Amino acid sequence: GTFLNLSVSDHGRSDSLLLSWDEPKEGAKGYSLALSSLGSRTPLQNESAGPNITSFWFHGLTPGTRYEIEVTATLACTEITSQTVTAQTSPSPVRNLSLSSGGSSAMLHASWAHAPGQRDGYHLALYHSDSQTLVRNASILPNASTFLFDGLLAGSEYALKVSTLVGSSQASTSIHQWTAPSIPTQLRLSPGSSTSLVASWVGAGGAAWLHLALHNLLTQTVTTTLSARRGLTSYTFQHLHPGTQYWLGLSAMAGPYTMVGPNATAWTYPLSPGNVTLSTAEEQNSLQARWSTAAGERDYYLVTLQEGEDGAPTRNISVDGDNNHVTFHGLSPGKQYSVQVTAVAGSYRASARSTAAWTQPLAPSGVSLSSQGSPYSLLASWEEAMGEGYVLALSPMEHPVKNSSLLRGVTNFTYNGLRPGTLYTFEVSTVAGPYTSSPRRITNWTYPLPLEELTLSNQGHSTSLQAFWNAAPTGSTGYTGTLWETKFQKRVRNMTLGNNWMNVTFEDLVPGRQYTLEMAAMAGPYRSPVRSATDWTYPLAPAGVTLTNTRRPLGLAAFWDKAAGDVDQFHLQLYSKSHPAQRNISVGPNAHNFTFLGLSPGIQYFLKVTVLAGPYRSSSHFATEWTYPLSLANVSVQPGRRPQELHVSWVESGGGRDHLVQLSVAESLSIIRNVSVPRGVTQLDLEGLVPGSRYRVEIISQAGPHRTSSQTAIGYTVPLPPLSLSASPVRTAQALAVHWETSPGQRDGYLLSVHEEGSSAPARNLEAGKDSTNVTLAQLEPGTCYLFGIWAVAGPYRSLPKNITSCTVPAAPTNLSLINPGSSSELYTCWSKPPGRRDHYRVILYSLSTQSRDRVQTLSPDAQNITWTHLEAGSRFAVQVTAVKGSLKASSTNVTQWTHPLAPANLTLGSPSASALQASWAATGRGAEGYVVDVYDTASRSRVGRVVLSGDARSHTFRNLSPGTRYSVAVRATAGPFHTSSPNFTHCTREYDAFLA
Repeated sequence: GTFLNLSVSDHGRSDSLLLSWDEPKEGAKGYSLALSSLGSRTPLQNESAGPNITSFWFHGLTPGTRYEIEVTATLACTEITSQTVTAQTSPSPVRNLSLSSGGSSAMLHASWAHAPGQRDGYHLALYHSDSQTLVRNASILPNASTFLFDGLLAGSEYALKVSTLVGSSQASTSIHQWTAPSIPTQLRLSPGSSTSLVASWVGAGGAAWLHLALHNLLTQTVTTTLSARRGLTSYTFQHLHPGTQYWLGLSAMAGPYTMVGPNATAWTYPLSPGNVTLSTAEEQNSLQARWSTAAGERDYYLVTLQEGEDGAPTRNISVDGDNNHVTFHGLSPGKQYSVQVTAVAGSYRASARSTAAWTQPLAPSGVSLSSQGSPYSLLASWEEAMGEGYVLALSPMEHPVKNSSLLRGVTNFTYNGLRPGTLYTFEVSTVAGPYTSSPRRITNWTYPLPLEELTLSNQGHSTSLQAFWNAAPTGSTGYTGTLWETKFQKRVRNMTLGNNWMNVTFEDLVPGRQYTLEMAAMAGPYRSPVRSATDWTYPLAPAGVTLTNTRRPLGLAAFWDKAAGDVDQFHLQLYSKSHPAQRNISVGPNAHNFTFLGLSPGIQYFLKVTVLAGPYRSSSHFATEWTYPLSLANVSVQPGRRPQELHVSWVESGGGRDHLVQLSVAESLSIIRNVSVPRGVTQLDLEGLVPGSRYRVEIISQAGPHRTSSQTAIGYTVPLPPLSLSASPVRTAQALAVHWETSPGQRDGYLLSVHEEGSSAPARNLEAGKDSTNVTLAQLEPGTCYLFGIWAVAGPYRSLPKNITSCTVPAAPTNLSLINPGSSSELYTCWSKPPGRRDHYRVILYSLSTQSRDRVQTLSPDAQNITWTHLEAGSRFAVQVTAVKGSLKASSTNVTQWTHPLAPANLTLGSPSASALQASWAATGRGAEGYVVDVYDTASRSRVGRVVLSGDARSHTFRNLSPGTRYSVAVRATAGPFHTSSPNFTHCTREYDAFLA
């Protein structure tokens, strides 16, 4: 055949193919072209071409697809020749390629839309733009449309090339993108000098560019901006203003990204002030500091005033940064100061200090010139004044000036060898640096010498004293004296006399009083040591002396009026003409009376009162009086032989005529009996009184003009006992109620005694009011008998007793249980022992299933259980336990229980039909409460029927069973919660055949 030499190319187009061929040598009438997918015989395009045509474009093809093209040439004589060629369209590049960091500094996210046509897969190549190195090379599946590049460098530009792969062909597209920059950390800004700041940071490799902006915060202007390439970690800003605060901002940039980073503030160092001086100001006690303002800025100046040579800070003043002086007022005079001026900018300081300066000193204050009691010396003293020292001068009128210089710290100086009683002038000035204060001047005297041989005498007078003395030997301007009341230290007279006086008389003084005279010689304001003398004025005799009788206690009371003046003590002399014994008593100066005791009754006595003052005394006239007779002793009032009587007795103590016995009711004090008895009678019975009453008895005796009553005696008649005493138990509590009726007469109350039967403990005593007729005694022991006694009480006396015995209700047993021990004929009963006592327990067992008699048992008081035997099987019983104390009872609640039933007997099985099985049995004993019949399939061991029957049932037929099947039957007798089963019996149901036969 003819060879067409086919060739195919796409000329860079992914949806077209250009088919070319060689024209046959013999020529061709035309060509037919058929395009189909490789492997498919179905033409996709059928085209034709005329003669002389050797190429043809197929359009609208799918990119990246393999095709088969068949060219058929029509030759002469209707001959044809065909040839086939395969070709592939080029793949298409992806569309909408994007590369985004999403704000990340270490990742880029690539995404695209799939290219039309076929593809075998994608190839991704990521390049670092700066280094032109391949960072990542990846081949992915044809259906993928995204890819994430991680672990990239922050702030770097990357180029991505995505290629669509089909066979050996590919179509590529590219894109560029930056990762987000990372922000540098640990930005620090610190001063390098007064005109420079050093900025440093960490982590500068994560940004392509760093942008730094330095702002002057004082002027709010941008001072310096700087853009630096990747890797710079510090920078020094020069030519800045001293003492100024700056703000530095740092930004990281990469491609389209700008990240605002940290910022920092710092101050440049301030410059210290110059030419600091401290000098005296115009105002007193003021100093002015001055300085030259340095270049640059500062927040303020801190001006510190320092005191003394050690420079201790004493004042701090802050002034504006443009200021250049400050004045310190109110400083201590005479002190050394210096000043330190500090320029403050932020936390930085620069200081300069002045030389020392002094304030003007003041003269010392508190200047005194004291003789300290010495006639020959003067002590000059003053308060400490600020300065370096002092200049002193002492100048008496007739002597030259004495000058002295002292250092600071000395505040006194003693001048010795001076003349007594002389006036001196003292001057003192303070020295501080070049300054001397004006002098402080003061005058004073030396002490004079004392006078001699001072005496004081009353000269026999009661209202005057005379003083004598000899003159002082030297230097005095006169005498001063004070007369004192010695005892009270009260000033009576002051006197000032010329130096030519030798004696003086003091008039109008108080009689009997001790006086002390103190005298001293004077020189200026000072006195010599004091000389003193003392004496008494004569006392005056007491007036108004009387003597009166006292009854309780028996004696005589002396009274007197104190005369004008003072006394040291009074002396009392008491005597009787009928008795040789005499009483001498001394009493204090403030006494106005005295009672003499232990005197004989009915005797006349005489009294003389003498006053004493120092060594001097004066006596009164005589006074007289009689003593009282004695009252009767040991008056006693006792109950009589009957409750309506009182017996009165007494002891005579001498003197007196008849005795009058007075009886009164104690509460009213009104006398109801007056009985006169002669002397020598010492007892009396009073009848017809009210029982249980309180009476008062008084006996009066007389001797001379005086009457004497005995002490009042109190007595009681005995009360009558209460009537109709009874006691009964209170069932709602462990208590007893006691009742009685009141008897005639009076009483103060009732006394009750409670004693527990058989106990060795002492009886309980209770009290009840006089109008009470009952009392309830609580908190007693249950089931216990008590003996009660009751008395009516009047004063210390009791009536005859009334007694009665009664018992409390016993406590009921608790926690009662009736237990089946697993027996069909026994039950066990137990209970908790209740508190208190009881005579015995009464236990009753009731049969609830039959009409049999109740069973009753009497048990000891300490019993707590009982076992019941020979009971009927399968029966229900109830039990009750009663505590018994005499006629009193307390029962527990009833408790019920069953005995076990007996198993059914004579179980027989029969099959009345092919589907029925009949069970019959006989009851054992009384029978049971009921029966449960179970039927089981013997082969499968499964239960196929159950029936619950009453206690009178004796058979049951199970129906609808399987014919010819063996079954097992069990019958259980039930009683309450208990049951007993018969043995299992087996039986077969009838076969059908057997049934039909």
